[in-house]
Amino acid sequence: VAARQEQVITMPALPLDELQLTERDPKTGKLRTLPALHPEIKADRSFVLYRPPPVVRDPALVEEFLERAKFIADDLNWLLALPHDKFWCQVIFDETLQKCLDSYLSNAPRKFDTLLDCHPGVSDMQRCLHRSVFLTFLRMSTHKESKDHFITPSVFGEIIYNNFLFDIPKILDLCVLFGKGNGLLLQKMIENIFTQQPSYFSDLDETLPTVLQVFNNILHKCGLQCEGASAEPQRLEERVNVTPGNMPLQELKDVVLYLCDTCTTIWAFLDVFPPACQTFQKHEFCYRLASFYELAIPELESAIKRRHYEDNSVFADLWRRISHSRKKMIEAFHILINRVCLQPILESRYWHLGCVEPASYLIVIVVEIVSSLPISWRK
Repeated sequence: VAARQEQVITMPALPLDELQLTERDPKTGKLRTLPALHPEIKADRSFVLYRPPPVVRDPALVEEFLERAKFIADDLNWLLALPHDKFWCQVIFDETLQKCLDSYLSNAPRKFDTLLDCHPGVSDMQRCLHRSVFLTFLRMSTHKESKDHFITPSVFGEIIYNNFLFDIPKILDLCVLFGKGNGLLLQKMIENIFTQQPSYFSDLDETLPTVLQVFNNILHKCGLQCEGASAEPQRLEERVNVTPGNMPLQELKDVVLYLCDTCTTIWAFLDVFPPACQTFQKHEFCYRLASFYELAIPELESAIKRRHYEDNSVFADLWRRISHSRKKMIEAFHILINRVCLQPILESRYWHLGCVEPASYLIVIVVEIVSSLPISWRK
């Protein structure tokens, strides 16, 4: 008798958004069926808001920071240990979690926020918390953890968008805070967010005029004339003789800090997610950036060098920030030119057909920039 071979047929796993759970109603004791993603499945847990490390080694402030940061880190580690379904219920339906994560993105120290006389325990705890926050966002940006634990891509895109788990300001902050040392992971993370939810491209397009307005605000603050169609006429009473050289020191510090933060953010985002370059260039970003650089950077550098300082550390900090701003503006410009103009030329399959559109676009950008420069620069 021929041995019969039994074939085991395994049913494919359902995505989390299609799963149904059967459980007893805690109120009636009767069986009920709920979607796997349901607010009643969320655990009752309250995440606290993040506060940045103290700038001085005050024992009371240090203790307060360590206690709060450990509380957040422990809660995030608990969250990360949850199974797939419970993790997503917590992420979607726990408002305190989202407020906690938002507070970290807004208030976590940036590159130049050096902590004076920082307690070693504070640095260690900040690094630990930094890692936990990054891993949380990384898991939130992943629609498929394994063949058995995944969310339908289109539904995943709706979940992260409609529940504001990610938005353009958050994505920009993520690039600034986590780009160093996590470049490849962050790149895959941002790519997946934009791939599964293309609406983020539209949001970026709507956000860029606000980003460009930052440059106009700085020029206005420094008494410098805006260039091009974006220039706004000044009322007579606003035409005061303010320059970087004669503005109060605190205003100069605010301008430089504002500029440094903006330039670092733009560069970090483009460095992590070059496909955004096309959206940037729809707003003539190369020309606007070059025009701003030529108007503002020499004036600010001159003002910083000529000013008298009672504390040399103030000069050192301002010079470090303006130098970093200049560097990041140039690097962002290089990324834009390479992605929008040079790369299409080098990779074009239609060389032999005389495909010249990217080359022509590059020429247009160069002509626009050169024509905006003062005559002394063209000699």
